[in-house]
Amino acid sequence: MTMLSFRVGDDEAAAARMWSERLGVDRSELLREALRHHLARLASENDAQSWADQPLDNGEQSLATIADWGPAEDWSDWADAAR
Repeated sequence: MTMLSFRVGDDEAAAARMWSERLGVDRSELLREALRHHLARLASENDAQSWADQPLDNGEQSLATIADWGPAEDWSDWADAAR
């Protein structure tokens, strides 16, 4: 693990301290989790561009057609069969 060190305003520091106490986690854990979520959100913003740069090929698109079929059979009327 790599250690990061940065400065925050007094209000943010107080909020981090309050939330870590309220949640019962270490402040470091709270900040690690917040950073992880923020980085995941930033990465997801590039998803649309990735799809545009590399569209699905014919084989991958064929799976969408299969997904539209829905369930092969309706077995819901068998729910009481074991009784």
